Amino acid sequence: MAQAAGGQAAWPEDGYPRFSEAEFLRRRAQLAELAGRTRVERVVLYGAGGHGDAVLWLTGWPVTREAAAVWGPGEDVRLFVQYRNHVPAAQRAVAPDVEVAWGGPKTAWAVGQELVRRGGAHQRVGVVGPLPAAAWRHLAAQVAEVVDLSDAYTQLRLVKSPEELAWLRAGAHLTDRAVRALEEALQPGATEFELVDAVERAYVPLGGATHIHFVSVTSMRDPDRCVPAQYPSARRVKVGDVVVCEVSAAFWGYAGQLLRTFVVGTEPEPLFAELHRVAERAFEEALSALRAGARASELLRVLDGIRRAGFAVYDDLVHGYGGGYLPPVLGPEGFEDPEDGDLVLQPGMVLVVQPNVVTPDGRAGVQTGELVMLGEDGAEFPHAYPRGLRRVL
Repeated sequence: MAQAAGGQAAWPEDGYPRFSEAEFLRRRAQLAELAGRTRVERVVLYGAGGHGDAVLWLTGWPVTREAAAVWGPGEDVRLFVQYRNHVPAAQRAVAPDVEVAWGGPKTAWAVGQELVRRGGAHQRVGVVGPLPAAAWRHLAAQVAEVVDLSDAYTQLRLVKSPEELAWLRAGAHLTDRAVRALEEALQPGATEFELVDAVERAYVPLGGATHIHFVSVTSMRDPDRCVPAQYPSARRVKVGDVVVCEVSAAFWGYAGQLLRTFVVGTEPEPLFAELHRVAERAFEEALSALRAGARASELLRVLDGIRRAGFAVYDDLVHGYGGGYLPPVLGPEGFEDPEDGDLVLQPGMVLVVQPNVVTPDGRAGVQTGELVMLGEDGAEFPHAYPRGLRRVL
């Protein structure tokens, strides 16, 4: 068995990473409590296009094209996978009590048949995940009622187990490697494509996978972008540029996240030095608010401080992480869901603090921050990559 990045989790030489049996039993117990509370007999967990945290959480399989798991309290899990040739890999990856089957011509048909086989036509079924409308209608025609449990499932994911925190530390280590590789690749003439290539080569040989790698290159004297781009371009790095990145490399679905700003071959222009000074202050102020027992509403003062400095925020200032895009989400105008302000912070929560401080016209911006873990005594830091505005060359 090979040791994974950071020494926090192991990658078997002949298989895939897997949580312990006790961890999967803990998750089944949480889901059973949710099913009882919402009065559903069975739950369908769905994912598609590489997105489906709930499927991974319950079964151990990171979704590829499409997957749907059917489960009820006291039952084994049946996982339907698309495409047919994805089934063998899923069989090697899943927890021991998960049966894997091909989803057939339409996954929803296979799920509907399995539900009826298990509980007949008069059961109430909960769904977690972005089930398409056509599939939802098909399931609703097979059983008495289908209800959405996605929001309730999200609440289960706010606090991470010790095993999950270990995997997130492994993802953080892979992400650190990726941003170091980006820094080394920041040479005049390099394209954004080449920067992203360097990022991926830092973690793929260690079993890491791409969650995101957003990068933007622009001139400090004539900037035309304030936030990292989701797709790289052929734009080339030049002396006097500023480069902003948001990078997440994942260990089997558990990713770190680093956000950094670099200047190339010169000292930062005064505007960018001031933007980053405000961003660093916002990061530290946010950390002081992240303590067990505090309400998320305390983070609002950080947003107010950026505004008082004469700047704005374009991206989220803070959001929950690890198992999806989680509450509390504090955006440029405040909490996206007003109820997030009442959320009481607890040990085991994982958040990304990422001040993206920009000019009011949105032409220039910087970004800093990273994933942090909330412990009994405040924030813990799984990332080792240095903070601060970084100069290369």
